[in-house]
Amino acid sequence: MTKRRSRAASESRDTTAGASALYRSIWQVVARIPRGRVATYGQIAALAGRPGQPRLAGYALRCSPDGANIPWHRVVNALGRISARAPSLLGGEGNLQRTLLEEEGVRFDAAGRIDLARYRWRPRGRSASEAKRAGPAVARDLPRRGRSR
Repeated sequence: MTKRRSRAASESRDTTAGASALYRSIWQVVARIPRGRVATYGQIAALAGRPGQPRLAGYALRCSPDGANIPWHRVVNALGRISARAPSLLGGEGNLQRTLLEEEGVRFDAAGRIDLARYRWRPRGRSASEAKRAGPAVARDLPRRGRSR
């Protein structure tokens, strides 16, 4: 019986360690987003090697450690909107995420959307095959000549 519990406890630790490594990979991608640019949750997930799992990127950002230098505010949904779950910390006067983005020069339209064609982060240095493995959100950001046909 004791041996079985030890094994279960060991497996539990392994799962936690795996999740931490996965979250760290997402945080590393988000840390690369430059000031004045945004990325979508799906784009972040794809760049972290988890295409099609945008919620995973959201979960990782929600669990980022206090005091970490992760520009979480630069990640928006696929429509160029701030997530409905993003906290409004300015007493109902506005949204902290929006305020931080506006301070970086990102502009919102009258409907509260960001023009992704203008403000989307387009990481450099990825090959066409890497982008293809990472998913369509990334492949679409490559210049035409860099894509395989």
